[in-house]
Amino acid sequence: MPGQGSRQSTLRTSNLALVAKTVCAAARPLSRADVAAATSLARATASRLVDELVAGGVVAETEPGSATGRGRPGTPLVPGARLAALGLQVNAGFLAARVIDLRGRVVTEATEYDDFVASDPVPTLTRLSDLAARVCDGIPAGVRLVGAGLALPGLVAEETGLLLRAPNLGWSDLKPAEMVEPVAGLTLNVGNEANLAARTIAAVAPGRPGEFADFVYLSGEIGIGGAAVIGGEVMSGRHGWAGEIGHVCVDPAGPRCRCGASGCLETFAGRDAILAAAGLSPASTPAELAELAAGGDKRARAALSATARALALALAGVVNVLDIPTVVLGGHLAHLAELLAPEVEAHLGERVLSARWAPPRIEPAGPLLAPGATGAAYRELAGVLADPTPWLG
Repeated sequence: MPGQGSRQSTLRTSNLALVAKTVCAAARPLSRADVAAATSLARATASRLVDELVAGGVVAETEPGSATGRGRPGTPLVPGARLAALGLQVNAGFLAARVIDLRGRVVTEATEYDDFVASDPVPTLTRLSDLAARVCDGIPAGVRLVGAGLALPGLVAEETGLLLRAPNLGWSDLKPAEMVEPVAGLTLNVGNEANLAARTIAAVAPGRPGEFADFVYLSGEIGIGGAAVIGGEVMSGRHGWAGEIGHVCVDPAGPRCRCGASGCLETFAGRDAILAAAGLSPASTPAELAELAAGGDKRARAALSATARALALALAGVVNVLDIPTVVLGGHLAHLAELLAPEVEAHLGERVLSARWAPPRIEPAGPLLAPGATGAAYRELAGVLADPTPWLG
């Protein structure tokens, strides 16, 4: 049996995590008294734990505001700015590197645009290494990196870091972490782009809940990724491969997909597929398509209508199975959400059994570029909140 010292150490770790999460989850700065009340810890215990977290940079003290009542105002506590994580992303059209602190602020970032469809992973990941190094060179003195993560658009075995397949990149059976130069001696944790991007919807900053706790997220680029989130947590499935809604068949007789199957959702709702259906070049933007459709262009409107039907066919099964009626559209789909939503919602209303009592709704994600990179950083910072003790020495 564990001894008393072990039990006390476990209790201390648990209480430190509780206090750190409480401060980071709050919508406003908290005092030590607020923390004690929110955690049900004794005030002296809460204050001592806060002091440890402040010393380690997990929590920070700010200047008290004007007193509105009797007595001296408590010192406001906010998430610290001295701990940050590096998030990287490889997309079919760009590379991104971003450093995020515990407040959810971008410390430094950079993006490179290029065509990485069917690319060679070695030079691509070498470029990513260089980009990461440049970004990390811009980290201010006093800020420590606690972790690094990489978002990829494909099947990732997260326990081993093996990328099994990324159809649009043309990559398979490789370990990207071994091909990217280590940053600050940190292990690079690899994950699926859509799963990581969904974290930026579930949380507005590390540990701070977003507007939606239960939703289906679709990432829209050349391909379509997906993630299901319940209670703010991504449902990753037995192997971490859940959410591949882009490869749900919506028409068995449909176009051939890069994955090898026919009629996948992304062959109808991927960015290039929608633009082609509207008679636009791949260099066109979703904003241009939206402008044409809003102006009454028949081909543009037909393309969006076909996209809405395909999305509804794929989403109806997901909503019926998982009972998650809120769908958040990211990437190019977010730009088109206002035009797509009415028709998608109408189709879902006909196909979702519970629609009468919980009408499905379509919401756009914010305009964040490379949300997978941000989500990768969030995941690393979540580890700090789960166990702050390694950063308190």
